[in-house]
Amino acid sequence: MKHIIGGNGPPATPQVKWLEVDEESAGQRLDNFLIRHLKGVPKTHVYRIIRSGEVRVNKGRAAADTRIETGDKVRLPPVRMSDKAADKLEHPAPAREFPILLEDEHLIAVDKPAGVAVHGGSGVSFGVIEQLRQARPAAKFLELVHRLDRETSGVLLVAKKRSALTNLQDQFRERETGKTYLALVNGAWPASNKVIDVPLHKYLQADGERRVKVVGKDDPDGMRSITLVKVAQRLAGFTLLEVTIKTGRTHQIRVHLASQGHPIAGDDKYGDFDLNRALQKQGLKRMFLHAWRLQFNHPASGERIELMAPLPPELKRFADHAPAAPAPV
Repeated sequence: MKHIIGGNGPPATPQVKWLEVDEESAGQRLDNFLIRHLKGVPKTHVYRIIRSGEVRVNKGRAAADTRIETGDKVRLPPVRMSDKAADKLEHPAPAREFPILLEDEHLIAVDKPAGVAVHGGSGVSFGVIEQLRQARPAAKFLELVHRLDRETSGVLLVAKKRSALTNLQDQFRERETGKTYLALVNGAWPASNKVIDVPLHKYLQADGERRVKVVGKDDPDGMRSITLVKVAQRLAGFTLLEVTIKTGRTHQIRVHLASQGHPIAGDDKYGDFDLNRALQKQGLKRMFLHAWRLQFNHPASGERIELMAPLPPELKRFADHAPAAPAPV
């Protein structure tokens, strides 16, 4: 999008702005277009200025679900950002590039390190996407296709075009992608336990922290969740698993594996806390969960793509130094 009219006053005196819709924003709903552009303005306020007619498209009133097109002129009334959003503008995320697994004009696949959120929010001021945008100021469009937990490393897709974003998100939603993780779990995983088909329920703890738990098949709040498990390697006291998820629920792998009595090593939410403390002294200072392989159809060519991110050095070191489990007698 490009600004075609705008005030030059200080942030304390916001003024009317007109935006011209570019090709990347064409086809979006008006509310989503405004929410993305007016970062830091509460959504309730965005809907209020649409309903009141203060937002205009080509000088006419428009509804929240109006689809905007290339060349449309959108009027934005004066709006004040929250203090938090204004602070973000004054102190933007530090620019940072991440290891690239694949990049073309449609998408970027990065190898996300552990400890970095994919986006800001929930007590985190910035994540991968904000840092990438700062590192690439000329990029017109950069949006996350999917998410990874903050402590999970591995393959993460970022779209460089809206058409790529919608195509890839459709593939994730329709389960046309293949997502396989490497997870080190406590104990000896039974080779016969290959499918976990147990509903999950997301809830908030008293302190407001998000958690997930397994629930019964008849629980009305349960979301069907399917995880496929394959033993990759047996180590003394642990099992390295290849875990493929057929549904993408929050914390799915972590909760499913823990529910079977084999939590992920180093998991600070669903793991064995005493063992985790011991593992930290042995050099494992993070959760051993890595988004290892991702398969999808390229959003432009349709070609089936397979990307693989090698185990990060700290996880490979720990796995290499753990002795193999004794062969069964």
